[in-house]
Amino acid sequence: MQPPEPAPVTPDAPAAISFPLLTQQWLDLCFLHWAVAPDTVARLLPAGTVPDTHGGVTYVGLVAFRMHRVGWLRLPGVPYLGSFPETNVRLYSVDGHGRRGVVFRSMDAARLIPVAMGRLGFRLPYLWSRMSVCRAGDTVSYTSSRHWPGPRGAYSRITVRPGERIEEPTALEHFLTARWGMHNAFFGGAAYLPNDHPRWPLHRAELLACEENLITAAGLPAPREEPVSVLYSPGVPVRLGRPARPAGIPTP
Repeated sequence: MQPPEPAPVTPDAPAAISFPLLTQQWLDLCFLHWAVAPDTVARLLPAGTVPDTHGGVTYVGLVAFRMHRVGWLRLPGVPYLGSFPETNVRLYSVDGHGRRGVVFRSMDAARLIPVAMGRLGFRLPYLWSRMSVCRAGDTVSYTSSRHWPGPRGAYSRITVRPGERIEEPTALEHFLTARWGMHNAFFGGAAYLPNDHPRWPLHRAELLACEENLITAAGLPAPREEPVSVLYSPGVPVRLGRPARPAGIPTP
């Protein structure tokens, strides 16, 4: 028996989240992506999910940004502990309901308390790192150096120059950014955590520097070529819903 067809890729969230578990803002985002064969990443995805593909390949994403004012339920966002730089290594997944999502292989963040809460409360692969996001003229630079739990010293150094806004994103650009949930192990089983936010304001960007070993530290092969997609976004406000258990991928 074959799994259901994945849901269409839509630039707008398929459903609004009326009662969010978390609210936050994602700001000054840099999206770097490399194409990989689905078999390369399949073993790294949660049970009940398979690699999501576009044109027969899937992608490894390195996404650096500023998390801003994370808040619980409908409470105001926390100004200090809820605001910090973050850099994620992520993969692309689809579950037995056809829901497309991302799977985080690592989530470096600059605040220890949110890192501990994410690891203990949601079983997310948060890691405590020294980090910065800095603007200089028309460029944005992102740095990270991992403290705990390791591998200690895993790092990234990225600089981009954002360009003009993209009026009509390509099908691939929608595929890589319009992800309305994540798959992860929550509370004893794999689950799907939905999100919603306004349509991404996307800009193509010039990659000026990229030195990193976060991708190999996350258990993936080191990129051998330049990324196939480099994007920037000033950001969006985000709401995250409660985890829902996904149906597994049917087997023959």
